[in-house]
Amino acid sequence: MLSDAEMEHLKMLARLELSETETESLKGDLNRLLAYFDLLSELDTDGVDELARPVDVDSVFRDDVVQAGLEPHTVQALAVETEGGFFKVPRTVDSGE
Repeated sequence: MLSDAEMEHLKMLARLELSETETESLKGDLNRLLAYFDLLSELDTDGVDELARPVDVDSVFRDDVVQAGLEPHTVQALAVETEGGFFKVPRTVDSGE
């Protein structure tokens, strides 16, 4: 069972802003999911061979093909903001100042 503190920590990690009702609903859903995993862990799997893959899957990736790229000025024209030939984006790391 998730504690209130663990639920708040999960909300912070996922950057979720939930009402008290939504938080309690999500907490209940997560607790039911965790209980199901506990139930599955009780299954006796002795003698059951491990399966690498339940179905055969062919590679869905295409071969890499070298192609001409876009010109830098074309790409920069699509940017919201540039500076000195580079993309300018908002700061994503707080320097602590």
